[in-house]
This record gives sequence, C-alpha cells and structure tokens, in this order.
Amino acid sequence: MVRFLRVGLRYPEGQGAWALSGLDFSLEPGSFTWLLGPSGAGKSSLLRLMHLSLRPTEGEVELLGARISRAPRAAFPPLRRRIGVVFQDYRLLPHLSVFENAALPLRIQGITEARLTADVREILRWVGLLDRADAPPMALSGGEQQRLALARAVVSRPALLVADEPTGNLDDAQARRVIALLREMHRLGTTVIVATHDEGLAVDYPAPMLRLERGQQVFHG
Repeated sequence: MVRFLRVGLRYPEGQGAWALSGLDFSLEPGSFTWLLGPSGAGKSSLLRLMHLSLRPTEGEVELLGARISRAPRAAFPPLRRRIGVVFQDYRLLPHLSVFENAALPLRIQGITEARLTADVREILRWVGLLDRADAPPMALSGGEQQRLALARAVVSRPALLVADEPTGNLDDAQARRVIALLREMHRLGTTVIVATHDEGLAVDYPAPMLRLERGQQVFHG
C-alpha cells in the first residue's frame, strides 16, 4: 500500500536543512498506524508525501502501486482520488453547505446526482451530521467540523486515509468520537495513518506506531 525507501525531503528542494531523512518503512493494506512525535518532528511533511502534495528530494515513495519520484504529473489525479485526507484545520468551504462540502469529491469525479445524494446522506448519517446537512459549516462546533472533514475525506471510499492531527483542536469526548470513526474505517478495510502528538491516544487505542524525531525515524512497529 505504502512504502518509503531511504526517503529524504528538504524545503525548498535542493536547499536548506533536511525536513526528513533516512525514512524506510512500509504500511500493509488494511493497516492502522499511529504517526507519533513532538511538534516539528516532521509528521506533516511525511503525510504530505503520502497524499502527493510533495515528491521526495531523495529516495523513493511507492504509493498504491506507483513510484512517485518517477510518475508523471498526469498520474497524480487518479491516485489522489484513492486517498482521503483529514486536516487539523478542517479546510471546509464556508460558502457551501454541510451537504455540499461532503459532496465535493464526488462532484469532482462526475458521479451521478442520484448516487451522489445517496452516498452523501449515508456518510453524513455515519458521522452524525445528517440533521445539519443544510447548515453552513461555520454553524458547526469544532468537533462537528472535524467530523464533516472526515466525511468529505471518506465519501469516495478511499484505499488510503491520511489524518494530520485530527484531534488536536478537540476536547476529549470529541477526540475519542473522531478516533472511533477512523478505527471504523480501518475495520471496513481502509489503510489508515493518524498523526498525533498525543501519546495517550496511542496508549488507549493500541496499534502499530511510527515515531519521528527531528525528521528521522526512530521506531516502527
């Protein structure tokens, strides 16, 4: 599903300090993995490589059967449609309703209106927001906005789900609800990786861990 082979990354490419170096690991299909480390450890940079926002400066990232360093740009859109991304800052579109925010990936894919409506209603019911479908996202609480961001990420049933600090802005009850939804996606067969600096989550919900410190991999298992 995902394989990093001696991967390094620096900003901007070819200059400056290394943000990541010497990463060497793989994620099996259908796995759930915690990505741990303090702020500044390189977690977001690693996830940006996984959701194709960046290419590695050195080494190779194999993702969904493609070698990212060598893949043409034209190969990226089909790959991105198989990857769901949950951002800490939600990145919801304020001029669209809850329903339309969740529907956006399906509209981009040109899904028929009948199927789109059924799929979006199903995913909003799953995250507990069906009764807020017509509301603007700014009318939602922080926890509800994060669940909407999750709904948007998974409505197209991705093979890989990448979550960057999805509980960082939430209280404990809301955080655990979001983690329960992510674990449910894993149970349904999606490969899930969740970045967090909250070590307690990894203790409460045991799963394989990948730990970074100062851009380097210090543990995987």
